[in-house]
Amino acid sequence: MALQEEFEKQGTLLFRYRSFIPAILLAVGIVIWLRSELHPGDLWIKAAPYDGYYLLFCMLVTFFGFAIRIYTVGHTPVNTSGRNAKYQIADTLNTTGIYSTVRHPLYLGNFFMWLGPVLLTGHVWFIIVFCLGYWLYYERIMYSEEQFLRRKFGDVYTSWAEKVPAFVPSFKNFVPPALPFSWKKILKKEKNGFAAIFIIFSLMDISGELIRGESGFKWVLLGFCIVAGLLYLVLKYMKWCTTLLNEEGR
Repeated sequence: MALQEEFEKQGTLLFRYRSFIPAILLAVGIVIWLRSELHPGDLWIKAAPYDGYYLLFCMLVTFFGFAIRIYTVGHTPVNTSGRNAKYQIADTLNTTGIYSTVRHPLYLGNFFMWLGPVLLTGHVWFIIVFCLGYWLYYERIMYSEEQFLRRKFGDVYTSWAEKVPAFVPSFKNFVPPALPFSWKKILKKEKNGFAAIFIIFSLMDISGELIRGESGFKWVLLGFCIVAGLLYLVLKYMKWCTTLLNEEGR
């Protein structure tokens, strides 16, 4: 099998299971986080007086990635930029809005969303391994997706791809979004990510306090976690049992 075909085959396989990799990363990150709580002297940046500020910084990094996802998904039509796992779907080619600055904005957003918890571990080698691993993993997926889009949209895709970078945005050719922003689509599609942010950071905070035998939990963070969890359940119900979040073409 030619290397080009091998890359596409690997990318298609990884695309189907891309939602499971973060769970593995989370498990590894929590183990490293717990070790850092037991041996804080090994950390490269964290120190007791700055723990709260560093946690806030890591959460801001994650929310920056989430904001990229929100902006991307909120301006896209139905059957594009979705969470489908079995096969790739693209009824139309997105070329405006954030897609006029970067070809894979969702994966860019995902990178920053996961970078936040990774940074929280405070271990420089884990951060480096994550960045390299993320690139190698998603490089195959992006290649597979681009081959799919190239076959489906032909010269239209090629012309767009020649002007727009794959992962590092360039704003010199920015084109305003073709569709207005849809909060209904965000509430329907991105509720998982919003809840996951608070659950992950709360889980790391609670586990760290427990392993040190302390109880200095960050109650504000835990409160937001509970609210996010309840909001997720409400939106889940609205999605499956009502039509309130439905919007034609989105």
